[in-house]
Amino acid sequence: MTRDEIIFRVSEKVRLIRTEAGYTQDKMAEIIGVSKKTLVQIEKGRVEAGWSTVVTICALFRETETVRFLFGNEPLEVLEIIAREGIDYRKEKTMGGKIWWREVDKQNGLVLQQNMISQHFRIIDEDHFRIFSSFDEASSKERFSELVSEKNRGL
Repeated sequence: MTRDEIIFRVSEKVRLIRTEAGYTQDKMAEIIGVSKKTLVQIEKGRVEAGWSTVVTICALFRETETVRFLFGNEPLEVLEIIAREGIDYRKEKTMGGKIWWREVDKQNGLVLQQNMISQHFRIIDEDHFRIFSSFDEASSKERFSELVSEKNRGL
């Protein structure tokens, strides 16, 4: 998934997100920081939302079914991967990935998973803390191997 794909996907769902949240166009425009005219243009498909507007929508409406479905229940994680181009993260507690994730590999208490909707990868530890995320399969597998090796060496 790329920044442009995310912008497109969110832009085409703005009306649905707004109605699911129960807001008028005036209130939604105020909440996300755009003019009502701009919001109407986005909802009609005449323009796409800007990156900052997309990030705002995903952050503020991350609990809506529409946003959760767009990103496999992890909208902020997906946005963070795109914005930071897939980096190691501070440890962040996850739910363990029983619903939206498929296990790619598991070794020494580490699990490499792939999100079934967004297709991004992440590495979590035995306590379900996220260590790494990326859309790049090769770099995710490489980082997984590095982390497994570090655990083997007791680092």
